[in-house]
Amino acid sequence: LTETCAGAAFTEWDDPSVGRVGPPLPCCNIKLVSWEEGGYTTSDKPMPRGEVVVSGFSVTAGYFNNDAKTNEVYKVDEKGMRWFYTGDIGQFHPDGCLEIIDRKKDIVKLQHGEYVSLGKVEAALMTSNYVDNIMVYADPFHNYCVALVVPIHQVLEKWAKEGGIKYTDFPDLCDKAEAVKEVQQSLSKVAKPAKLEKFEIPAKIKLVPDAWTPESGLVTAALKLKREQLKAKFKDELRNMYA
Repeated sequence: LTETCAGAAFTEWDDPSVGRVGPPLPCCNIKLVSWEEGGYTTSDKPMPRGEVVVSGFSVTAGYFNNDAKTNEVYKVDEKGMRWFYTGDIGQFHPDGCLEIIDRKKDIVKLQHGEYVSLGKVEAALMTSNYVDNIMVYADPFHNYCVALVVPIHQVLEKWAKEGGIKYTDFPDLCDKAEAVKEVQQSLSKVAKPAKLEKFEIPAKIKLVPDAWTPESGLVTAALKLKREQLKAKFKDELRNMYA
């Protein structure tokens, strides 16, 4: 993060594990702050969980000419230590290594008060054999979520061929009700072992034929979703799924 002069934690050279970011660097302190609304607390078992906050000489003074944003994410505790609130949700392993597991901005509150962690749901649904990429969207004025799904061409076309589904090209296949139903059923199947709640499983989906690439501006160079750009490009499709 630029706010912490780049790294705050770093994997040690003799640690072969993956999926975590290592222990804190000597120049800073890292702690977790419970986020009750999102269901992450420092008393969670088997590992404490919460928002990752960083303190130390590597933490910047704030945002240039933006006092409102600075006061929002830089806070001083009762001991006089100044902390930067990253917005990332993490958990500490018993050996002191930090793992990033969620992002506060990716959590949406539905109409009836349930919280949906978009990143968690997307990670679970990505295990479907049909899914190349997926963006889950939740409108706080409704009690269910929807999803844009980029299907894997070869897998969906193989299913269509075996099922005798007639289509002219891949976009046409993505518009077929049978294809949408097949992919949606696959999402429900992978959601069960992932222990997703009913309201977390997309009630409606839209199959998108074209892959999301960094060149299209819809994902980052690391292939992370650019939600605002995706929502802008597919605003009509998202609106129709809530119609």
